[in-house]
Amino acid sequence: MEPLNLKVLDKPSQPGWTGPTMAPSAACLLWAALFSAGCQFIISLDQMCTEKEVNKTYNCAYLGLREIPDTLPNTTEVLDFSFNFLPAIQNTTFCRLLQLMHLDLSRCQVNWLHEATFQSHYQLSTIVLTGNPLIFMAETSLNGPTCLKNLFLIQTGISNLEFIPVHNLENLESLYVGSNHLTSIQLPTDFPTRNLKLLDFQNNAIHYLTRKDMDSLKQATNLSLNLNGNDIKGIEPGAFHSKFFQNVNFGGTFDVSVIFKGLQNSTIQSLWLGTFEDLDDEDITLAMLQGLCEMSVESINFQKHHFSDVSPATFQCFTRLHELDLTAAHLKELPPGIEGMNSLKKLVLNANSFDQLCHINAASFPSLTHLSIKGNLKALDFGARCLERLQRLQTLDLSHNDIAASDCCNLQLQGLPGLQWLNLSYNKPLGLQSGAFTESPHLELLDLAFTPLHVNGPQSPFQNLPSLQVLNLSYCHLDTNNPHLLAGLPSLRYLNLQGNRFKDDRVPKTNLLQTVGSLEILILTSCHLLSIDPQAFHGLEKILHVDLSSNSLSGNSISALRDLKGLYLNLAANSISIISLQDLPTLSQQSTINLSHNPLDCTCSNIHFLTWFQDNLQKLEAWEETVCAVPPPLRGMKLSAVQLSCGLTAVGIFFLIVLLFLFLILLIFAVKFCLRWKYQHI
Repeated sequence: MEPLNLKVLDKPSQPGWTGPTMAPSAACLLWAALFSAGCQFIISLDQMCTEKEVNKTYNCAYLGLREIPDTLPNTTEVLDFSFNFLPAIQNTTFCRLLQLMHLDLSRCQVNWLHEATFQSHYQLSTIVLTGNPLIFMAETSLNGPTCLKNLFLIQTGISNLEFIPVHNLENLESLYVGSNHLTSIQLPTDFPTRNLKLLDFQNNAIHYLTRKDMDSLKQATNLSLNLNGNDIKGIEPGAFHSKFFQNVNFGGTFDVSVIFKGLQNSTIQSLWLGTFEDLDDEDITLAMLQGLCEMSVESINFQKHHFSDVSPATFQCFTRLHELDLTAAHLKELPPGIEGMNSLKKLVLNANSFDQLCHINAASFPSLTHLSIKGNLKALDFGARCLERLQRLQTLDLSHNDIAASDCCNLQLQGLPGLQWLNLSYNKPLGLQSGAFTESPHLELLDLAFTPLHVNGPQSPFQNLPSLQVLNLSYCHLDTNNPHLLAGLPSLRYLNLQGNRFKDDRVPKTNLLQTVGSLEILILTSCHLLSIDPQAFHGLEKILHVDLSSNSLSGNSISALRDLKGLYLNLAANSISIISLQDLPTLSQQSTINLSHNPLDCTCSNIHFLTWFQDNLQKLEAWEETVCAVPPPLRGMKLSAVQLSCGLTAVGIFFLIVLLFLFLILLIFAVKFCLRWKYQHI
């Protein structure tokens, strides 16, 4: 709606002027009415909820609403009503939205939940009341939803679990009561726990766990328990006896020996004992780890803990572990001679201070399938044969380590024939010889992004990798002029060449892409491209996704895609202004196209494309961000809204006829003049 533009007529200074007059009260009334109408209209616009899925999903957050808008359809299933104002919720508040499945009322200043609030909402499975200062929840406030599975009462100020009404919670699977004032996890005696899968108590004031606490959970099986940020100081002996948990999180506990002693004779799938940088915890010693030998656990996370006097004995209670995470554990090496770690499958050593890869003494973990050493705090020496005893290794992440090697990578990967996933991204320059990865012929993913590569020789360093499907070479400073660079990759499906430059900023007819006929996804973003040869993509018969965004391509480059059909084609942020009539069939045969952020011409010179654009909105991505650049009056207008009249008008036809008539008369006079001049000079 255009804003009201009211012009006040001042009384002229000339004497004797008379004109229409209005009583002051009437004038004020008119102004008030106009202002009120304008304000009401603006407010109604501001209060429009965003439709995420037609007739099903709506976002009404941050609109200052005090009631449910009448514009919401009765078929609404998912409603985000957070950051509005609903101090009291009654059984009439949502009575019209009977098909609700997910309701988010975060920070709506809810104080009261009255009786039978959701009595008719049988399909409601998730209720989010995070950040509401709850004073009262009626015993029957949650009655009705037979499918209620997730209840969020985070930061609601509750200090006792008796506050939660227990009626109709038989199917509850997850209860979130973090950031409150709870001092115990003991649930009410009649609280149904048979279907519980997750209890989240993080950031409360729970310091002691008793047998009664654990007995209240005895009917729950395969439960995950989150006590992160509570600093557990004591656990009653036997509290966890014969208990089985899927995941238990004791993050931020000062003394982990308390945890290990309290968990004796228990079985836990995954135990998280990480701490935080702003906590001054005790260093983990051998004595603190002794209780670990008296429990059964498969995965442990010691993130950010300090280990003092690391020796082979430190790992004596780790022998049954399948996964061990020692991220940021201030380690400089793992000692040689560690024994009994034959069950360990995954080892994470991120953000430590190793000087050499060999300092992890990989031979102590012969059954590893996943090894991650990324973000090392020192430049890591990618030594030769450091991992040769890890013949079962499948995944190796060595990213962000400032690794540099003039001859990579066969010596370093020796003894890793089963490696399938290798990440060497964000490192220093690597020199690649011909067949640089033949020691790991079963690689399926190779990530070298942001690692400068120097390919020594004309042959491909990636040859003899018949199983490689994903290759990330973004920002590798590649020599893209080498047409054999990607030879020997018969299974390659995904190729990322983002940030690499081509000679003369042009993809030529003969190029490195013509050896990867199996390619399905090609990324050529930010390659400074000015043009693409019409035959550049010849042979890419299986291609489904081409990203050419953030280059400097003009509309002429579209012809290079003439033989490709059914593409997701991203041409965003290029220099396309006019798309010719003969290129429109190429666009029409693609499945999805993004032309946003181009300097598009919205004059009659581009009328055929503008018409095509408006007729094909269903296949255009980000069409609302596709706007005109010229002419100046239309700059910033959405292409979907442009209406041009490019035919001849009646006035134009009249002047054209007059012009032709005058031209004809001039021609006749010219002929007569020429004939007269000719006869005069015979």
